[in-house]
Order: sequence, then C-alpha cells, then structure tokens
Amino acid sequence: MQRILVVEDEPTIATGLQDDLEQESYTVEVVNDGAVAIKRILEGEFDLILLDVMLPGADGFTVCRDVRMKGIRTPIIMLTAKGQEVDRIVGLELGADDYVTKPFSPRELLARIKAVLRRAHDEPEHASNYQFADITVDFDRFEVLRKGEKIDLTAMEFKLLRAFLESRGQVLTIDELLRKIRGEDVFLTDRVIYTHVNNLRSKIEENPHNPKLLISVRGVGYRFDG
Repeated sequence: MQRILVVEDEPTIATGLQDDLEQESYTVEVVNDGAVAIKRILEGEFDLILLDVMLPGADGFTVCRDVRMKGIRTPIIMLTAKGQEVDRIVGLELGADDYVTKPFSPRELLARIKAVLRRAHDEPEHASNYQFADITVDFDRFEVLRKGEKIDLTAMEFKLLRAFLESRGQVLTIDELLRKIRGEDVFLTDRVIYTHVNNLRSKIEENPHNPKLLISVRGVGYRFDG
C-alpha cells in the first residue's frame, strides 16, 4: 500500500481526507503541526505528502522548503484556502509538485494524487552528479558549488538546471521545460520560466548579460552548452 502523510490542522478536513484516502486503499498518517510534520517526513518513508499551508509550529511553505533542502524528494501537494497566483507560485518554487485550493472536490484531489504518484513512479533514474565549467552539481545533496563555494538555488532553479543538464546540447522549448519541471496538468506560466532562467543565469554564468552556458534560441527556447 502507498503511504500518504496528511498535514492538516483542521480536524474535520483531516478526518475527511483520511477517510477518503483509506477508502482508496492508501495507508494514511495525519499530523496537525508543521514542526511535527518536518520530523515525520525526515523519519518516515511516505509516497506522497498532502500539506496544508496554514499550520501551527511551521507553515506549509516552511515545511516544503526545509524538507526539500534536506534532499527529500517525496511528492508534495499543497492544500490551502489561498487562491492568489503568487501563493501558488511560491509553493511551486519551493518544490511542491501540485497545488490545490480549498474548497476542493474530493474526486479532483484523488485524481491529482494519482497523477502525481504516477509521474513519480514513471520518472527514470537520474544521474546525481554533474560538472560543467568550474561548477559541480550534486542533486542528492541539493548542492551547487563553484570552486568549492556554495551557490544558493531555489527548488525551481534546481529543477530547471537538472532539465538542462540532462539535455545538454539540445534545444528545449518552453513547453518542454514546463512538462519536465511541473507536469502537464499543473499551473505554471511561460513568464515564470523566463524569470527563473534569468535568475539561474545570474548564478551560474560568469557574465549573465553574455551567457556562454545557457543560450537563448530565438523563437524556440533554450540550449545548455555547459
């Protein structure tokens, strides 16, 4: 049975989620505090995490950021009453795999859970270490170093960098990048890609205004020549 951790402090919602998921034959554990959730995620082996944003102890954004920084790759679906685009983008940037706004349909949530689990199961094995120019990348440690000095990347920048490294020398269109880093059924705009590519350039290029590694291919997308 696949194990799901539900992190939700509203008892009615938590109970409803647990009942619905157990009827679908998932094994479910419920916690109602963000700090406790971090501890359980680091201790346990879960197949998926349903993570509310508004939590005591530590909010959902903090939970997501902290476990991703510790190298936990378990799929995360964030649950929140907030519906503004900026809140969705923040969650996705921190490494969430999907984002569902309350109130939500139980059937829609179950469909999204199955889609996220399917994508996670179908993902091929990736190399964990890469090197280009004077930069080394260790995806297991969630770490990028230039001459031994750490370069801080966001979760989204890490995903973009992996996509480029795995397709060295190939042109990736914006649509291909969207699919690689988010999946086809998750909200993300072209402008978000442009912004994060520019941010990534500012961190890995010697001269971001004259890039030698991450090349724009006008009207098509980007090519990584590192």
